Amino acid sequence: MLKIGPYTFQSRLFLGTGKFSSVDIQKESVAVSDTEVLTFAVRRMNIFDEQQPNLLEKINLKKFCFLPNTAGAKSAEEAVRIARLAKASGLCHMVKVEVFGCDKTLLPDPIETLKASEQLLEEGFIVLPYISDDVVLAKRLQELGVHAVMPAASPIGSGLGIVNPINLELIIKDAKVPVIVDAGIGSPSDAAFAMELGADGVLLNSAVSGAGNPVQMAEAMKWAVKAGRQGYKAGRIAKKKYAEASSPLTGISI
Repeated sequence: MLKIGPYTFQSRLFLGTGKFSSVDIQKESVAVSDTEVLTFAVRRMNIFDEQQPNLLEKINLKKFCFLPNTAGAKSAEEAVRIARLAKASGLCHMVKVEVFGCDKTLLPDPIETLKASEQLLEEGFIVLPYISDDVVLAKRLQELGVHAVMPAASPIGSGLGIVNPINLELIIKDAKVPVIVDAGIGSPSDAAFAMELGADGVLLNSAVSGAGNPVQMAEAMKWAVKAGRQGYKAGRIAKKKYAEASSPLTGISI
C-alpha cells in the first residue's frame, strides 16, 4: 500500500493521459492498467470547457485521484500560478511540480523547482516535485516538506529507461518520503527495474500512449510494476564473479 500525504493507493503505477490517439483508447488503457492516479498537464486539458471532449468526460471521477502537473512552466511563479488553476478546478489539491529549464532536453530547473515547491507547500498543496536524478536536490526538497519526490529515469518521452541507476538508488535509500520514478520509461523491463531498485512507484505516459498497442502495453506495465515490487521485497541474490552450482556437488556417490 502506497501512502502520499493523506492519500492511500493500492496501485503503484501512475499513468499520464496525454498523447493517446483517441479518447476511447485512452480510457481502455487506463482501465486495464488498474492505476488509481491519473496525471495531466493543466495547460493541455479543457477542464473548464464542457464543449471540448476529454478523458474526464468518459470516466468515473470518483475512482481516481488526479495529479495535475505544471508542465510548460519555466519559472516558480508560473508553476505556482498553474497549480492554483488546477486547485480551482476542484479536482485535487495534489500537484506535480514541473519547471523546465531547457527546451531541448526538458530537464527540470532545480532552483525554480525548489522555489515553487516551497511556495506551494506554504499554500497547503500536496507537493510532488519532478526532478532529475539529483541526490542533493532530492534531500533538500524533503527537508522542505514535500510529500514525494519524482526523479527522472531519463529525459521525458525519450524511452531510454534508467540511465543512472546508481543515483536513483541513492535517492531511494536516503528517502524519507515516497520516490516515484518519472519520465524516460520505455518498456515493462524499465518499470520493473525501477521497482527492483526500491522505488515506491512509477509514473509513465509515452511508453503506453506511443506503443503499437497502448492497451496491451498498459496491462504489461501493470504487471511489471507489481513484479518489480515483489522482487524488491523478496530480495535478490548477491552477484558473484564465478559460477555456483544450484545443486550441491558434495556427498555425491557414483
